[in-house]
Amino acid sequence: MNTCGLGHDVVDVAAFAEQLAEPGSRMRALFSVREVRQASDRARQKNDEEAVHLAAKWAGKEAFLKAWCDYLGDAPYPFTLDNFPWPEIEILDDSRGVPHVSLGKGAASVFQTDYANSADGARYSSACSPASDNGPYAVMQERRNARSAQRSTLGAGSMPHIHISLSHDGPIASAVVTISVE
Repeated sequence: MNTCGLGHDVVDVAAFAEQLAEPGSRMRALFSVREVRQASDRARQKNDEEAVHLAAKWAGKEAFLKAWCDYLGDAPYPFTLDNFPWPEIEILDDSRGVPHVSLGKGAASVFQTDYANSADGARYSSACSPASDNGPYAVMQERRNARSAQRSTLGAGSMPHIHISLSHDGPIASAVVTISVE
């Protein structure tokens, strides 16, 4: 498998809990009913606060967004921060407690379209332009060009896989997401 997108996010649990508790806060609306239910159940099982588990899920959503943007490279992003479908990007645990990214119908459709466009080369160019120097931008551009070339040669039968890891320890919640293809 080739990694085509990588995202990481860290959340300050106390600050996140304050945002959740603010009167009139819309933070809870950014989670699905299933996410809130799982966070509440996990908090009861672990005898800790729901905010800890929601903060980890929030880090997962942010890390997924970053991985998706990394995957797209120079292509236009399908959403802005203002219209990103936060509740449709669910961070849910399976029956063994392993987290997964679950995309709602609208988000899944856009993600599949982005993938289809990258697989047939419609959005990505495999041409690499020479860097003018060996500075950090040149290294980043070479990496981006290599990912674009990799995506433009993907087979039609391969599909992107989303991998996620969540963690929280004390005041910090963290998530890492990769998007890979076969």
